[in-house]
Amino acid sequence: MPRQNLISALRSSFEASIGDVVFGMEDGTVSIFGLVAGVALTASSGKSVLIAGASGAVAAAVSMMAGVFLDLQSEQDRERVDSRRRLRAVGADPSGEITALMGRLGRTGLQPATLAAIESDLQQRPATLPELERRAAVPSASSRQQPWAHALWMLVSDLFAGLTPVLAFALLPLEQARPVSLLMTLALLVLLGYGRARIGERAVLPTVLTTVSIAGCAALAGVAIGLWLNRIG
Repeated sequence: MPRQNLISALRSSFEASIGDVVFGMEDGTVSIFGLVAGVALTASSGKSVLIAGASGAVAAAVSMMAGVFLDLQSEQDRERVDSRRRLRAVGADPSGEITALMGRLGRTGLQPATLAAIESDLQQRPATLPELERRAAVPSASSRQQPWAHALWMLVSDLFAGLTPVLAFALLPLEQARPVSLLMTLALLVLLGYGRARIGERAVLPTVLTTVSIAGCAALAGVAIGLWLNRIG
């Protein structure tokens, strides 16, 4: 595949999977930061935090990848089954199905001449009715992508975000790694919040604050459980 075509394909796949990328980054950051915060508070060395965080990040990313793949595959299976059912329904009563569809189209404000042309064409080719209904639903870009593409984007984004709070413990002593991990995670969350605001055309500041607050709650939960387990242990 030529380089330009490859870049175009990657861009198209990324845009179609943007929801998975955002979800994966938020899930990876929040869950692993909570884990790291709890372990780092009571750990005696950075190695134990690194092992726990890296293991959790990899396991969570693979789990999320599998979940996205199975979910989209099941959705496509359901769409295929629904399409077969519609074909059988049209085959059993084509006139009734066409009349029902024309009634729905009539409420959309289409001109009578347009409705008459559609009805005439469907009467001649009733088997095209399910395809017309499917195309009229305007499927999203994500539904036209293969499940593995979404799953891979989920894996990459979740793993990248999950390893961000862990990286400092691989490079720095424990005492230095704690604040560095916090700052790296905060920076990633701010960027993620900004990206969410741009994608969803939301106000930037509230979206960033919401994103950071969610991770803060996860960190507090991790710290609380870490302190509690350390106390009872």
